[in-house]
Amino acid sequence: MTSTMSTSTARTPLPWGRIALHTGLIAALLVMLYPLAWLVATSFKPAAEVVAGLKLLPSHLEWSNFSTALAGVNDVSIWRLLGNSLLIAGGAVLGNVLSCSLAAYAFARLRFRMRGPLFAFLIATIMLPHHAVLIPQYIVFNELGMVNTYWPMILPKFLATDAFFVFLIVQFMRGLPRELEEAARIDGCGPFRTFFSVILPLTRPALITTAIFTFIWTWNDFFTQLIYLFSPEKFTLTLALRSFVDASSQSAFGPMFAMSVFALLPIVLFFLAFQRFLVEGMAHSGVKG
Repeated sequence: MTSTMSTSTARTPLPWGRIALHTGLIAALLVMLYPLAWLVATSFKPAAEVVAGLKLLPSHLEWSNFSTALAGVNDVSIWRLLGNSLLIAGGAVLGNVLSCSLAAYAFARLRFRMRGPLFAFLIATIMLPHHAVLIPQYIVFNELGMVNTYWPMILPKFLATDAFFVFLIVQFMRGLPRELEEAARIDGCGPFRTFFSVILPLTRPALITTAIFTFIWTWNDFFTQLIYLFSPEKFTLTLALRSFVDASSQSAFGPMFAMSVFALLPIVLFFLAFQRFLVEGMAHSGVKG
């Protein structure tokens, strides 16, 4: 019997399909990670090796790139730039989570006239290019005296202007049982009390998904910050990367890539901390009809 089992084990075919699949996935992972590895490696290279670009690894570690990046640009330290970026991204996250969840609750759970057409109009704004409303928005903020402040990047987020996140949360809320709201209504809860005490805690995966995408998109937003921010002390890390090269008479690629590593690090940490909720939120929100 032992010989029979060993013979059957020996004749078990190798899962070539699975091996090929994993090999392809590993190759794709290496291709996607190569730009990140190149960025980190280049941040340690001298300027001559950066321009030459002959090999990935530096001949020696140029630690002065990081010391120059830590000094900041235009007499503004990197910690001030980091604080400015965190202030804008944190305000945008708070505004989007609060306003989009309120708007989604109204469209998903409440009954009112013109709900369908208004929701369709909101979803249609996803197809509207940002550049089409840039000039009107700039005129409005300029008349309000908000140019060269952080309000143009934060204030619109409190008005549920990102239709994608409203749609995402609506899809999640539609899957929640209505018996919970009925029980809260019997206990004497109104719409706002039901929202904050019952619906909002159950919508946590979708809210965390909204927070992650808002943080990443706001942190990497260069164009809007370039339009509205003029003073160097109000610059973010994204703007500092451009002005870092302009402030010097030579192309300081090494320190610029070192600052890019500092700019990338908060996004990576933020994503790693909440990636489980991101997958859960997308699984329960994006595929439901």
